[in-house]
Amino acid sequence: MMPLKVLAGLALALPLTLVAARPALAQVQTLVPAVVPGAKPVTVEHIKIHGAALEGNLEGDAVDRDVIVFLPPSYQKDKGRRYPVVYALHGYSIGAEQWSHEIHVPQTIEGAFAQGAKDMIVVLPDSKTLHNGSMYSSSVTTGDFERFISHDVVQYIDAHYRTIPDRRSRGLVGHSMGGYGASRIGMKHPEVFGSLYIMSPCCLSARMGGRANPQLDSALQAVKTPEDAAKLPWGVRAQLASAAAWSPDPKNPPLYLDLPSKDGVVQNDVLARWAANAPLAFVDQYIGNLRQYNGIAMDVGDQDGLRVDAGKLHDILDNYGVPNTFEVYSGTHTSAVADRFQNHVLPFFSKNLCATKDCK
Repeated sequence: MMPLKVLAGLALALPLTLVAARPALAQVQTLVPAVVPGAKPVTVEHIKIHGAALEGNLEGDAVDRDVIVFLPPSYQKDKGRRYPVVYALHGYSIGAEQWSHEIHVPQTIEGAFAQGAKDMIVVLPDSKTLHNGSMYSSSVTTGDFERFISHDVVQYIDAHYRTIPDRRSRGLVGHSMGGYGASRIGMKHPEVFGSLYIMSPCCLSARMGGRANPQLDSALQAVKTPEDAAKLPWGVRAQLASAAAWSPDPKNPPLYLDLPSKDGVVQNDVLARWAANAPLAFVDQYIGNLRQYNGIAMDVGDQDGLRVDAGKLHDILDNYGVPNTFEVYSGTHTSAVADRFQNHVLPFFSKNLCATKDCK
């Protein structure tokens, strides 16, 4: 296998929007909002949810997934009250636990409530896989994480907590890979969710063309075990994660995926499969679904390489007359994520989610 320093350089050349966010993700410098005086504590529960949609996945990724649930201050006192729910999706290379530190929950949830946001349940499901990210996609290699989020997790939370089991009382938000997941799942499942917040989404554009890299091909094809994969640089693992999600191949062990190039030759059929999973390529098919949302919001930092594609998605929605808001704020990919979560994301859902049993 090639030296890691060489592979790292090759990885930076990969035409992936995941890689565009890499420098910021490596630093993970997040500004933390000040503690809001008088904020009441929320209850934090660490649970596991069985993913029926993940059973039989070829990577051997966990089927019973870690999930963090945040219950509002009133939950334990008002036993007859039911609550709207926000499902928050983490980014690539992290899981729910690290995501909770990046957005500084429960502090930011408590701060949002103290500043007037309506009480709601917040759920952080873990979707980290062998190659560090599921892309929230449907794949025999990773399992069907799209259905895991939109069905298995929602069904479990509705069955075990006092939720308002209505799409108008469910919100979906995600950052980076999670923003891609919120875009993808949101477009396809308006019957499940009623409001949508997309933060710095990755992977919106189709990967088109490019040149093969024989050295990189050789390095990737030399991966035979999870230990081999773990030694690869961040960007190379992102390539594997994307392939596992978008070009699975049940007859190509040991990784059960097809790469965009092989033996120095670009595989156009694989690129076409990746293109089919790009929201900017398929959004036109789901405009009717997007019109069903009570609220759609997007934001991205002005120093984030993902801002261009986020703007394109906003422009498409505007062109179709789909109501949405779009903000480019001062910051990098991760610098303001905790502030955004407290002061923008949760207030948005407070405004747009139905918080009563009689949603209309």
